[in-house]
Amino acid sequence: AEDSESGVYMRFMRSHKCYDIVPTSSKLVVFDTTLQVKKAFFALVANGVRAAPLWESKKQSFVGMLTITDFINILHRYYKSPMVQIYELEEHKIETWRVNTELYLQETFKPLVNISPDASLFDAVNSLIKNKIHRLPVIDPISGNALYILTHKRILKFLQLFMSDMPKPAFMKQNLDALGIGTYHNIAFIHPDTPIIKALNVFVERRVSALPVVDESGKVVDIYSKFDVINLAAEKTYNNLDITVTQALQHRSQYFEGVVKCSKLEILETIVDRIVRAEVHRLVVVNEADSIVGIISLSDILQALILTPPGVKQKEPKTE
Repeated sequence: AEDSESGVYMRFMRSHKCYDIVPTSSKLVVFDTTLQVKKAFFALVANGVRAAPLWESKKQSFVGMLTITDFINILHRYYKSPMVQIYELEEHKIETWRVNTELYLQETFKPLVNISPDASLFDAVNSLIKNKIHRLPVIDPISGNALYILTHKRILKFLQLFMSDMPKPAFMKQNLDALGIGTYHNIAFIHPDTPIIKALNVFVERRVSALPVVDESGKVVDIYSKFDVINLAAEKTYNNLDITVTQALQHRSQYFEGVVKCSKLEILETIVDRIVRAEVHRLVVVNEADSIVGIISLSDILQALILTPPGVKQKEPKTE
């Protein structure tokens, strides 16, 4: 059934390698695990990147990734009050912090999920979604060099570049409601006066990557994403997390275009175009009153276009 037009994007991704998507020149920031945690987060900000592979000299290999989620976890776990410096952020090296996390949380850092440049883009999408990760380093198995970090955004943009040359599957003309793509119940959200520390708690507990900001009347007025949290490092204001989300978001109001939204009745083709053009990671699904009804993320879209396209018979899982 994969030869039907429904499987067209799946086939396209199977026939392209990760190598095809790696830009000829791109900036990749790598941190040695002996670097101070604080310096590492400042370096993410300075380089405008969201994550960096971690290199351990003793092992001569990559052992993990440092991401904004790590920054959030540190703040969430160690923040006491504006009067108390966060020692773990100020003093620890990445390796010390990783060891301590393993001791205290009994959470071992899993081996680094990565992919070879020769693997297909289908495998890359599958790995991102199955492992519930947002960054997938492309590592050359022969040299051991990290070449690039693959993201949902980059992959969808690549696919969309070629979409006009491919037959359009019928499901692209169906709306979100009919397709059932996205999350529509138990949506995590915050209010304009929610303190940052509380927002961080929601990120950690609900494992979401963005929180719509909803006013008293239920309207979506803003969105606070994990990426916005890194500005606390940029502005060195992470020692006061009692400020409200509105205060924390003031810095971006001059160039913020507003929340990118959609309706459940819009067709998938429109949704894909909008999310790619806006270069965002998710759309907030609203009703006529502009109240939040759901969220549709890049992983929801990639899952639907590539992994489980409507109308493609899924291979039956083999019974053991």
